[in-house]
Amino acid sequence: MSTPSPAPAVTRAAAALDALAASPTGVMTLSDLARELEIPKSSASNLLQALEEAGLVRRQGPGYGLGRKLVELGAAYLDRQDDVREFYRFCEESPTLVNETVRIAMLDGEDVIYLARYEGHPAVRFTSNIGDRMPASLCAVGKALLARRHEKDIAELFPDGKQLPALTPHSITDPATLRAALQEVQQRGYAFEDEESTLGVVCVGVAIPTRGTHGASLGLSVTALKATFTRELERKLVAELQDLARSLGAPMSLGR
Repeated sequence: MSTPSPAPAVTRAAAALDALAASPTGVMTLSDLARELEIPKSSASNLLQALEEAGLVRRQGPGYGLGRKLVELGAAYLDRQDDVREFYRFCEESPTLVNETVRIAMLDGEDVIYLARYEGHPAVRFTSNIGDRMPASLCAVGKALLARRHEKDIAELFPDGKQLPALTPHSITDPATLRAALQEVQQRGYAFEDEESTLGVVCVGVAIPTRGTHGASLGLSVTALKATFTRELERKLVAELQDLARSLGAPMSLGR
């Protein structure tokens, strides 16, 4: 017989978050969640309202999904873990990365979410903050991670005729063009972004090795000013990013 929870409301909220995380689509309706938790719909509604106000869940169409606040909390947790400390240590000791802005990101559907950032280049501190989302089609790390997915997955995420988001005149807005770009990433071994998310800024990105192509995906990227970017710098950045990716392996994505 299980011991009664000392805080039933917290236990129920945790169960709701677990249910959303386990959902195949990442989204559950109010009715589905009430049924899963075996509580009245009115109770489930109050629970979701409280979680939404806290940023722990968000509305997605007719249902609810996990909220961005969880990423912020996760980033705070990761910041204290060995793998993220290794990320910062590696950047600080690398001949080239030490002077650049380097980030770890996670692929989440059509977006990437930034989990950690090393600041080595004060000129590009306007780039995304930890916890921010960015359309994967617009950034180097997003394309590096998308390139690991099966063609079927990419076709479902970006069907022909779908208008992709644009932030600059250089943004890729056509799925066919994106698919061609992903093939180039696969052949080259890394992704390159040329002013697609921010004018005057370029970026290179690589995927962190993981088991299979359907699990959690993590990647690394370096953001640089185009005015001072050279092919020699690109070569050095890619080499050091790939070394860092191998150093990290994929422990964060394997839930050790």
